[in-house]
Amino acid sequence: MRKSDVIDHFGSITAVAEALEITTQYVSMWPEVVPRSRQWQIEVLTDGKLKAQRKLASKASA
Repeated sequence: MRKSDVIDHFGSITAVAEALEITTQYVSMWPEVVPRSRQWQIEVLTDGKLKAQRKLASKASA
């Protein structure tokens, strides 16, 4: 789940923060991929419109 998709869905960083009951600063500190624990919460809050990643990306072997 991408941070930009979450912000687009809710309309603003402030709206994301309010929906998750966290600070706007915390949302701003997220990397482009939303923390996994928040992805599940967002999936529930959006009635599945935004989906949590089910698998971790596998690392290519060197």
